[in-house]
Amino acid sequence: MAYASTSEIKRYLGITSTDDDALLATLAESATDIIDNLTGRTFAASADATKYHTVDNVDGGTLWFDSDVASITSITNGDGVAVASTNWRTLPRNDTPYYAVELKDDSTVTWDTDSGDIAVVGRWAYSTTPPPVISQVCTRITAYLYRQKDNMGELDRALIAGNTTLLPAELPKDIILLLATYKRTGGG
Repeated sequence: MAYASTSEIKRYLGITSTDDDALLATLAESATDIIDNLTGRTFAASADATKYHTVDNVDGGTLWFDSDVASITSITNGDGVAVASTNWRTLPRNDTPYYAVELKDDSTVTWDTDSGDIAVVGRWAYSTTPPPVISQVCTRITAYLYRQKDNMGELDRALIAGNTTLLPAELPKDIILLLATYKRTGGG
């Protein structure tokens, strides 16, 4: 799922025809991959998925995730028994994305990885829809990639030659700096 729609990108580029819609959609997917790779996270999930966790993810009463989760639908302990949401709380407690769940102090449940892996079903992403700033960054990267198709040189800065603007071979620095603020830095 691209973080920006073709219509958003066309509006940004001032394109009204449908001639390049397929290309823009492909480039938006590439821009989404660039964002994910530079930040180490996924920013949107439209459906639940299951991830399995082993003893390596458990530290006492805390089950650490190796990626963001925007919402948790269910947790099944390694012994196959569902762990009711009344037995655990998310970390952080009041904000997403979550990076772990911890068993509540009054819970009688313990994490069981001896019998099997702990299954967590949820939306494995920063959020269920990309934050507006990420959609805008995706639009800008897609526009950059689209304009690169006409760039003939491997340059390190923009160059205007006649009526043509040749773009640098690197992403704009402000995009790199903005994405750095979203870089995943651990937590599990």
